Amino acid sequence: MRSLKLGLAAAAVICALSATAQADCIKVAAEGQNITHDLAVLFSTHALANVIYGKGREGRGPVHTTCDGPDGTTCHSSQMACKVSAPNPCIGAWFCF
Repeated sequence: MRSLKLGLAAAAVICALSATAQADCIKVAAEGQNITHDLAVLFSTHALANVIYGKGREGRGPVHTTCDGPDGTTCHSSQMACKVSAPNPCIGAWFCF
């Protein structure tokens, strides 16, 4: 009976800790525009990385990129990001200190 109680207590602590860790993750998105599809993808993925860094977060999981417009020159990238430090100073999405 005692081991059952300890097992349930351990499970409750693990669930509480995992819920707290997940609560500190958010979905971050960025947009990139350029004259060609490839450059728009490059701009959106790099802007996403800088926005995540500027928020003091670290990207987790895959980066999802979709492009729209007649020639695909506007792209949107998103990724889950979890808190790892204090926010870092950035000017826009391209220049972080």
